[in-house]
Amino acid sequence: MPDEQRDYAEWHRAYDDPSSQLSRRLRVVQEYLRRAIDDHPGRIRLISMCAGEGRDVIPVLAAHPRRAEIVAGLVELDPRNVAAARAAAAAAGLEQVEVVEGDAAVTDAYAGAMPAEIILACGVFGNITDADARRTVEHLPCLCAPGATVIWTRGWQPDRDAACAIRGWFAETGFEEVAFEAAPDNTYRVGAHRLIAPPRAFAPGVRLFSFFR
Repeated sequence: MPDEQRDYAEWHRAYDDPSSQLSRRLRVVQEYLRRAIDDHPGRIRLISMCAGEGRDVIPVLAAHPRRAEIVAGLVELDPRNVAAARAAAAAAGLEQVEVVEGDAAVTDAYAGAMPAEIILACGVFGNITDADARRTVEHLPCLCAPGATVIWTRGWQPDRDAACAIRGWFAETGFEEVAFEAAPDNTYRVGAHRLIAPPRAFAPGVRLFSFFR
């Protein structure tokens, strides 16, 4: 949920610099998404939480040979980002990509897109409390199809690497880690986890988190 402290449309301008940390993170996320698509045979349902302009998803689907097999629901609250994502999807001819203008923090936003084989939670965990991040991870099986892959990101600080705790929460919730990027010269972490426990029943009306910036 964007607030007065951050302009979530202007935030995307860092992508214009291919050497920026955000652009480097994007390339890792996109590669993990390609791998996840390749690992899931048949029809794929994809969810992107706090999807922004859809840069994590739309370029990958546009170029993928199995694009016709993928139905995606991108949830974003900022109307400027929603408009940009819808324009990008339309320009790429991705009629099966639905950009939902709604609150990604509430499970109801995903009712039409789950259970999903792939979920992206990128740009989320660094803007919410640890308690909310753990709560979100613990509720992800409610949105997942069997064997679903979750791709996530988290910023890094010299005095605290919160990704360690996140990886532990995924393990406790019934996921196994399939990939993790933590290059020493960057300030981001990217992980991919596969659900090995049974999915759980969808829980409507649950608030997963609140952005604090």
